[in-house]
Amino acid sequence: MLTTISNKTVSLNEEGYLTDFSQWDKTIAHEIAQQTGIDLTPRHWDVINYVQDQHTKEIPLTIRNVGKSGVVDIKEFYQLFPAGPLKTCTKIAGIPKPVSCI
Repeated sequence: MLTTISNKTVSLNEEGYLTDFSQWDKTIAHEIAQQTGIDLTPRHWDVINYVQDQHTKEIPLTIRNVGKSGVVDIKEFYQLFPAGPLKTCTKIAGIPKPVSCI
């Protein structure tokens, strides 16, 4: 489905995830984050950059892997993205929902 985020037309799946990463940019990330009640900080960006990097390397994402990444521990991951950290983080990052998420 096509929708407008930050004055840009983007394609989303039925769960609200971008279907084309090339449409993603930081303004879109900020708007998606605001819709979920998150004001992005440098710590959020550290995690977003990490999950995007893992996605481009085709490394499966799990909460455990993010927690062991050295970028953020699991407790802080939940503090940064309280409403389902991996789902929320990947949605903001513009990448597909990980298969490990229900």
